[in-house]
Amino acid sequence: MDYIINTLGNLIQQTAFFNLTIGNYIMIAVACVFLYLAIKKEYEPLLLLPIAFGMLLVNIYPDIMAPVGENGEAGGLLYYFYLLDEWAIMPSLIFMGVGAMTDFGPLIANPKSFLLGAAAQFGIFAAYFGALLFNETGWVDFNDKAAAAISIIGGADGPTSIFLAGKLGQTALLGPIAVAAYSYMSLVPIIQPPIMKLLTTKKERAIKMEQLRPVSKLEKILFPIVVTIVVCLILPTTAPLVGMLMLGNLFRESGVVRQLTETASNALMYIVVILLGTSVGATTSAEAFLKMDTICIVILGLIAFAFGTAAGVVFGKIMCWATKGKVNPLIGSAGVSAVPMAARVSQKVGAEEDPTNFLLMHAMGPNVAGVIGTAVAAGTFMAIFGVF
Repeated sequence: MDYIINTLGNLIQQTAFFNLTIGNYIMIAVACVFLYLAIKKEYEPLLLLPIAFGMLLVNIYPDIMAPVGENGEAGGLLYYFYLLDEWAIMPSLIFMGVGAMTDFGPLIANPKSFLLGAAAQFGIFAAYFGALLFNETGWVDFNDKAAAAISIIGGADGPTSIFLAGKLGQTALLGPIAVAAYSYMSLVPIIQPPIMKLLTTKKERAIKMEQLRPVSKLEKILFPIVVTIVVCLILPTTAPLVGMLMLGNLFRESGVVRQLTETASNALMYIVVILLGTSVGATTSAEAFLKMDTICIVILGLIAFAFGTAAGVVFGKIMCWATKGKVNPLIGSAGVSAVPMAARVSQKVGAEEDPTNFLLMHAMGPNVAGVIGTAVAAGTFMAIFGVF
């Protein structure tokens, strides 16, 4: 009888109920909210669902993220996935998949879109100086590299945020940075429209833009090659991101490697999303996440994202004035890197004023430019801090 009682007692003690903290339960609740948003509201579910589930797992069973022991003991399952994030492998593969899925034609047809993509990157620098300002308050300890890693959230680009945090050695902040970046990417349809409507008039939102010119196959093939040469010669540190983005697009446009295009844009892309999403979510244990640093990162990310959206729209208004009403300012909001969600939001807000207005292809130009711009911003920070 004693054996049975002791056995049952040991089993009960091994359950998670006796090992979890209040913080763990809070994070489990947050994970459930994210799962609701991903499944019920369909807010970027491909990203939010695996992140939320990784968050759920690590707060129920923290050892799933346990590192390799000093004596060679095996680490937790998701720890090995996380290493691929830290080594910048996952973000680079994500960029290759994005390149293989994306048509750069709208950007080639309207090179002025680069200006709108560049304008939206002002959010990055707003977050950078904001992080340094928070540091001055004494609430947090953000050095220059931490501020730079946090600032990329302003580009609404999760892979680049992970890439830069790893390169700058800010692995302690990687989890909060990645979760904030991906959360704001998922919440683009909620955050952007109020800002877009606040900064534009009904007349501006209803502007119809001329149809883009046809782009030749030669132009589409040359574009990724030329961009890789120019950008990587100026900022070699951008090669892992820009190079993979353009390689994926060259797969697509060359027309001679259909199998590689399909693999990069489908099977490989989705495998990487699963591994990256769950491992990012698994960095959000209660001990690592429920801190003042995390709260400040989330606040800075929201400010940066809002600032980037506003800067893109304002520059769109300037272009509208300069072209005498030929540019709809709404497409400027797509200059953040959330591809293609931000372009869809531009289309949706424009269609609310005029259902016959079709802005999606025009918005894809700034959207693609924003991806390149965010990678360039990351490369710039790496060059400033002498990181390769």
